[in-house]
Amino acid sequence: MKLYRFLSGPDDSSFCHKVTAALNKGWLLHGSPTYAFDAETKTMRCGQAVFKEVDGVDYDPGIKLGEW
Repeated sequence: MKLYRFLSGPDDSSFCHKVTAALNKGWLLHGSPTYAFDAETKTMRCGQAVFKEVDGVDYDPGIKLGEW
């Protein structure tokens, strides 16, 4: 099974820690990171897609991706 997540957060070290934690759990980067201005909060936000392949497990819509 292939799993996909899109990580997002503020443009600060917390976003980098979120991506680092995912990489250390076996997730792989997918594509380039994104960077956009959030007009409501007047802050910059970052995003990064990640994916992971898991053998022997069938996909279920109720799966909690963050637990993998």
